[in-house]
Amino acid sequence: MIHISQKEECCGCHACFTACPTGCIEMVADGEGFLYPLVNEELCANCGICEKVCPMASELRHDNPPVAFAAWHRNAAIRTESSSGGGFSALMRKTLGEGGVVFGAAFDSSLTLCHQSAQNEAESDKLRGSKYVQSIIGNAYKDAQNFLHQGRHVLFSGTPCQVAGLYAFLGNDEENLLTCDLVCHGVPSPKVFAAYKENMERRHGAKVQRISFRRKECGWKRSSVALLFDNATEYRRSLADDPFMLGFLRNTYLRPSCHNCRFSRIPRIADITLGDFWGVGDHHPGWDDDRGTSLILVQTKKGQDAFDAVRDALVAHDAELDVAIRSNSCISGSVPPRQNRAAFFIDLDRLPFEKVIKRYMSPPSLWRRLSSLPRRVVRRLFAAKVRGIE
Repeated sequence: MIHISQKEECCGCHACFTACPTGCIEMVADGEGFLYPLVNEELCANCGICEKVCPMASELRHDNPPVAFAAWHRNAAIRTESSSGGGFSALMRKTLGEGGVVFGAAFDSSLTLCHQSAQNEAESDKLRGSKYVQSIIGNAYKDAQNFLHQGRHVLFSGTPCQVAGLYAFLGNDEENLLTCDLVCHGVPSPKVFAAYKENMERRHGAKVQRISFRRKECGWKRSSVALLFDNATEYRRSLADDPFMLGFLRNTYLRPSCHNCRFSRIPRIADITLGDFWGVGDHHPGWDDDRGTSLILVQTKKGQDAFDAVRDALVAHDAELDVAIRSNSCISGSVPPRQNRAAFFIDLDRLPFEKVIKRYMSPPSLWRRLSSLPRRVVRRLFAAKVRGIE
């Protein structure tokens, strides 16, 4: 039976939970809020299937580096509603047009992030956009398998470890399956997200009705977090000023396995990888109008065929993989944990959340911001300020 002795050994993909023939495995949250498998030994048949399907112990599927593209959707509305350039929307439309099914992460009515399926465009809207929480796979692997056995095309999107979990559960690469993983920074604690949500509801005196992590009204590079409450009020902050996103970007409360992820690296696990092509304007100014540019990495022939099929819906350019990696290191490696990670979770349990925010999740002071800049930049800023006073 599967037994997790080190938290770093489990990515929470649900493959063992899904594959267990006796249903003796339950996914249980630990003290940090991350789900891990717990075996009911009285029901366990000691068949070993749970250990066999664990992707953390399986071989990677590919050997060759991916081919990179910069792209954005020709439909301006789709591009605006997408976190980056709308590459995923193009793949979704292709799959649905074939009578297929799309799987991805979406919030349910209680704002719990779960993997869900979509069989039409109206249902697919909920799958678009970035969500910075680890989604609960639930029965998504089994549902995808059932659709594949019916001869339906399936597009399965998720974090690299979730895609690895699907392949491990299926045991092979189905002909009608197209997988799409994300350039993943790591998944933050659902417990922290729940505390953040409750704190926001307490401050606004209303329940959160909808959340968007990447609104682009002020531009792609100045994306904002937006929460809509059921009293018609709205909270909106830039990613650099929102406490939850600040803690996430500082690597304060990511899942332990994310800091040495064997799937967020090259070669990639999925047929296609999607992400933001940060820094693309530094090398190709014409490819960045601040409305969002997708990075598309094609790993397999199946992925290339799918990309070719949607290319007419996109403005696409051949790109350099090393340029993409330079501005987004998570394409080829993991982020280190923040040094105060352990202290954060201790304080999360003993302090009011407002104090936790102030201690770990607040924007840096003006002095700290200035001290991080090159001295020549600081001198110019102060010189401009003095001229303005005079």
